[in-house]
Amino acid sequence: MADYGQYCPVAMASEVIADRWTPLIVRELVLGSTRFNEIARAMPGISRSLLVQRLRHLERNGVLQTWPSPSGHGREYHLTPAGRDLERVIDSLGRWAIEWLFDDFEPETVEATTLMWWMHRRVDPERFPPVRTVIEWRHTAPDPQTIWFVLERGAVSVCIQHPGYEVDLVVTMTTPDLASVFQGYRRWKEAVDAGLITVDGPPRLAAAVPKWFLWSPWAEQTRERARRAEASAGRRAS
Repeated sequence: MADYGQYCPVAMASEVIADRWTPLIVRELVLGSTRFNEIARAMPGISRSLLVQRLRHLERNGVLQTWPSPSGHGREYHLTPAGRDLERVIDSLGRWAIEWLFDDFEPETVEATTLMWWMHRRVDPERFPPVRTVIEWRHTAPDPQTIWFVLERGAVSVCIQHPGYEVDLVVTMTTPDLASVFQGYRRWKEAVDAGLITVDGPPRLAAAVPKWFLWSPWAEQTRERARRAEASAGRRAS
């Protein structure tokens, strides 16, 4: 780890959270991930050994604590008060990037499994149907893949193989089109009305789908930034 010295608060904070992958690990903990595999799935590309190293680093610096898992197998990672205070830092980083790096974003490049993992944790369980509900997500491009969500008892299970339950809703779309909704570039209704997303199933359930998801924490900022970018492009064209 870099040693910047203890004469500057920014330098000291950078020693704790500014290494590669570390802010994303903190992001996952802020968003509620507590298990090693949960954190790893949300960050394709990080090696398991490096993730172990970064988690130990954050623990040594008082950002997180490890607890025995209630199941008796493995352990869980939980933010300390100092770690929870980093939520403001992560939010500011996201807002700054949307404002100043907007033209460099490539939301369409996210993989289906990663997108679905992000979506499953950004939900509103209080709006879930009262009985188990299974959603089949059919990603048609760029890499065809089917993934299932099982909504039950206020939680969402992600399945890459058929869960064995009757499917209640089938949602068909490309991964980029669903990513654009999750990130905030387009609203769910807009994508459905444009035929980019189709939902097959009981009309009552189909209409309720967008109410079950909270989308990206920065969806509103992205939507506003996209509006301003579009307006600016229109003025230049005229």
